[in-house]
Amino acid sequence: MAKQKIGIFDSGIGGTSIWREIHELLPFEDTIYLADSINAPYGVRSKQEIIELSRKNTIKLLELGAKIIVVACNTATTNAIDELRNEFDVPFIGIEPAIKPAALNSKTKTIGILATKGTLSSSLFTKTSELYTQGLNVVEVEGNGLVELIEDGKINSEEMDSLLNTLLLPFKENPIDYLVLGCSHYPYLIPKLKEKFSPDLSIIDSGEAVARQTKAILEKKHLLNTNFSQNGTCIFYTNYNPSVLKKIINPENKKFQVKQLDF
Repeated sequence: MAKQKIGIFDSGIGGTSIWREIHELLPFEDTIYLADSINAPYGVRSKQEIIELSRKNTIKLLELGAKIIVVACNTATTNAIDELRNEFDVPFIGIEPAIKPAALNSKTKTIGILATKGTLSSSLFTKTSELYTQGLNVVEVEGNGLVELIEDGKINSEEMDSLLNTLLLPFKENPIDYLVLGCSHYPYLIPKLKEKFSPDLSIIDSGEAVARQTKAILEKKHLLNTNFSQNGTCIFYTNYNPSVLKKIINPENKKFQVKQLDF
């Protein structure tokens, strides 16, 4: 089992930001990544749709030899991970907006959360927010349209600049000192976000914490690959146009493969 793969899925290419953190921490592990880009974004779908898509991705990862599954999607985690854990006998790692560190460290007591509608409206997000944000001013913004532009490879486009200028207005009107990114696509926007805010703003995503938790669970379950003689292989599957995924992943690394797959 320890020689099997770490499976990761997301509603597209965004979860590669999580994969990077996992690969950096656990370079000797083989990884499989599923980009369900044909169904992106999950954030606008119903809870039942999100559960069914997450089940489909889980089944495919298990068929491909996954020993643990990282749900590298905030929306899928907050809406479906309990159902996945009940149905499948494999460890699951979820991803939630990193509200806790922002809430505990905010000096102005005003924090921002940029996330999808599916995450912000979920019961898990509500519970986490209520637990840590008492006495804080929390400014929540739905990042409508951001995932679609990222999936189309338009991170540095005029369309993205225009959309961000509109979406970020509530954060400018209610000055925040922490911005929590509640979608695994959004870390790819960090350079642009830094251009639009004061250098004092702290931007938090969940990637590093997810990688640490993945390692901890692998160790606990005795699933960690202890063959440190060579780096693992990383295979990325997409059910849509692979060109954007290839640009985000370094195709010159022979250990990285991007393939198109119907799932």
